[in-house]
Order: sequence, then structure tokens, then C-alpha cells
Amino acid sequence: MLCDIQDCSPVVQEIQGSGGAASCLKVDITVEEDVAAMARKTAELYGRIDILVNDAAIFGSLETPGFMKPVEQLTPADWDKMLAVNVKGTFLCCKAVIPTMKEQGKGTIVNVASTVAFTGIPYFLHYSTSKGAVVTMTRGLARALGDFNINVNAIAPGPVMTEAMRSLETEEQRLIDKQLLKRALRPKDVASAVLFLASDEASMITGQVLSVNGGEYLH
Repeated sequence: MLCDIQDCSPVVQEIQGSGGAASCLKVDITVEEDVAAMARKTAELYGRIDILVNDAAIFGSLETPGFMKPVEQLTPADWDKMLAVNVKGTFLCCKAVIPTMKEQGKGTIVNVASTVAFTGIPYFLHYSTSKGAVVTMTRGLARALGDFNINVNAIAPGPVMTEAMRSLETEEQRLIDKQLLKRALRPKDVASAVLFLASDEASMITGQVLSVNGGEYLH
């Protein structure tokens, strides 16, 4: 089940076109009723919920022109919007699937944090704070859910040249030069890490943060 506040049916069509099975649902993860419906409809459709990947987040520039500001210029509205999606939304999604996972006696949650949770980033306090919260939430959930055979981990990607990142940084080589591995970090590198943590091969891994950053930061 693919869920997004935007229309994600093109992704479903792409998956189906390659022989896979997928469905989609429009969800605002800051709204508890939307998230509860997401969990309920997923369980109804598939009979269980094995894996939750919390990948939805606000990065900033696509929604808010001039979003990078000194701390003293950040407004409560800037702060609330960023944390509503990146922290509250992640919490609500976890909360919604936990009862089903407990009933099953098994489940896997993978949260997407960021390298900036460890390094910070100038003029972007609300974003780095939100990703630090995701790391802490991951560890707390792992302790809370271990007795129920539910794994909770996070990945912390470095700069990936997505549309949002290009709005911040147009010089890809400058980012590569900061890394130990001198090649660009791509979305598929992040997806591979998520796939590993969601797989049976990672069944004895919980409460951990896997950095996927080409050695841009060692943690």
C-alpha cells in the first residue's frame, strides 16, 4: 500500500507494469483519522500489516520559499509545520499499525531520519531537530515493542540528489567531494537499505540507525 498526500497512482502503475502488486491511498499523516483509515484499509486488503516504512517528510523548499533562515527568523508556523509532518506524522503512523503488529506477534518499522540528525545544518534548525526526534523515537519504540517481536530501526541518508535537494544544492560534485566514496548517492541506495532492514535478514536488528551517506559523516 502506497500512501501520500499527493496522487501516487503513477507509481502504482509503474509497479504493476513491472509485474508487481500495489495499491494507493491519499493520506495526510498529520491527521489521525487519515492515518487510522490507512492502517485499517491495509489490514482489510492484505489481512495483516508486516512492514511500515515512514518515508513521508517535509524537506522545505518545495513548500516554503525562503525556508532556510537564521534561528531568530524562524516563525512558530515554520516550526509547527515541519514537526507536524516529520515527527507527529511518523508517530501517528507507528501508533496506527502497532495494534495489528502486536496481534500478529510480529512486525517491522523502518523510519527515515537523516544525517543532519547528527551533524546539524545551518539555517535549518527545524528540519534537523525533526530528524533528531525521529532517531530518538526509533530507539524508544524499539524498547517498547521488543517484547512483541516488533523491530524498529531507522536509516539516516546523506544528501540524495532529489528535486528537493537540487533546490538547495545545484553542485552535485561538491557533495560528492565530502564523501569517502566518490560517487553520487541515489534514491536506490536508500531504498536498498530500507529493503534490508525490512527483510528477514535483519530480524535480529532493532533500535539501530543505519547511515547511508557514502561516508559523508561517520556515526
